[in-house]
Amino acid sequence: MIFKKIRKGHADWRNFLCSTPARDYVFQKDAYEDQIDRAAKNIRNTDCVIIGAGAGASTAAGIQYDGKRFTDNFAEFIKKYGEHYMTDMYAAGFYPYPSEEAKWGYWSKHALMNRFDPPALPLYTELYDIVKNKEYFILTTNVDHQFYKAGFDEKRIFATQGDYGKIQCQKACHPKTYGAKDLFRKMDKARRDCLIPSELVPKCPVCGGNMAMNLRCDNYFVEDEAWHEAADRYADFMEQNKDKKVVLLELGVGFNTPIIIRFPFEKMVWENSSYSLIRLNMDEAVVPESFGKRAIGIGGDMAKAITDIRGKVL
Repeated sequence: MIFKKIRKGHADWRNFLCSTPARDYVFQKDAYEDQIDRAAKNIRNTDCVIIGAGAGASTAAGIQYDGKRFTDNFAEFIKKYGEHYMTDMYAAGFYPYPSEEAKWGYWSKHALMNRFDPPALPLYTELYDIVKNKEYFILTTNVDHQFYKAGFDEKRIFATQGDYGKIQCQKACHPKTYGAKDLFRKMDKARRDCLIPSELVPKCPVCGGNMAMNLRCDNYFVEDEAWHEAADRYADFMEQNKDKKVVLLELGVGFNTPIIIRFPFEKMVWENSSYSLIRLNMDEAVVPESFGKRAIGIGGDMAKAITDIRGKVL
C-alpha cells in the first residue's frame, strides 16, 4: 500500500481503506492443534506483527455489551426507556434521549463500565506477551483502551474510531477532543433517575453547542492532531516493513466494518508475498482459499486460542 500525504503532511485516511472482499472464502478444515502450531511458528519466525483488532476481541476478553452484564448494570435505564429499545449497550447508545441530561446520564455510565473501570484483561496481556519482543503495530476499531492498559506502546497504536474517554463538539466546529474521565465520574455520582444535573452537561468551549462522545458514528467525528499522528506512524510502519516478513494477526473483525481492517489485511497479503494472515474469529474465520498456507483461520474461543498461541510462542 502507498500512503499519500494530506494537510500538514499527514497520511490520507482513505488510503488505509479497502472495500473489496475476497471471492474465495473458505473455512479451513485443519485440526485446531495444527492451526495453533502453525500460527505460533509464523509469529516466531516473522520480522514484525501487525495486529488488527475489532469488537470481537474485547467481547472475547470479557467486555460484553449484552446479557447479564447489561441487564444487571443498566436496569434503571431498561426500566425507564423500555426493554424494546434497551436490548444491549450498543443499541442503548443510539436511543433518542430526550435531553442532554438523559444522554449524558447514559453515556457517562457506559464509558466508565467499558473504558475506565475494567483492568487490563488477560486476553490483551497475553497478546502483549506474544508480540512484545517483536516489532509490532496495532490497528484497532475498539475504543475501550485495552491495548494501552495491557502495556502496548501507545506510539504503536492507531485507534481509528475514537475513544470512550474523550468528548468533542457535536458539530465538530474545531478539531480538538477533551478527556472526560473526571467529568464522567462526577456525572455517575450525581445521576438520579437516569439523569445528570444540568450544570454537568458539557458545552463546546468554542461554539457553545452540545458535546458528543468522540466516536465515529457520523460525519462529525473529530480526527484530532493525536489521531493524525497515530495514522502517520502506522503509515510509516507499513512503509518501513513492506519488504520484510510480516504476520497480520486479525482478532474479532467481522463484516460490520470490514473496510478498515479485514479487507485491507487481505489486500496486503495479495500484494506482498512475504505477508501472512492469522485470522481469529468466533463465527467468521473464513480466509481466501487462494492464500493457501499463508492464511490461517481459527474459529471458536479466541481467548483460548490466544492462550494456546502464547504457550507455543514463549
